Amino acid sequence: MTSLKRSAHPATARCRRSEQFKDEVYRQMFRLEASRPGAEMELALALLRAWQDADAKPEDMEERQWLRKICPICLEMIEAAVQSGGSTGPQVH
Repeated sequence: MTSLKRSAHPATARCRRSEQFKDEVYRQMFRLEASRPGAEMELALALLRAWQDADAKPEDMEERQWLRKICPICLEMIEAAVQSGGSTGPQVH
């Protein structure tokens, strides 16, 4: 009996990775809304990773359009959290 090795189509793999970046950004947005310590930094890092991925594949305009829509919202959330006294890292007591 031989095992079949399944390989994902390159476009499918790129789409899946793009969806993972979107999930990560949304997850961090929820963490920031819940006032979790360090969520501002994690959201900023998730956005940077998503932009890096988008830059690696310039043919994917859908991901870039999504980033152009979501980034202003995320930046407002980060600024509001920082202004309200949120921390940018884990709190040390």
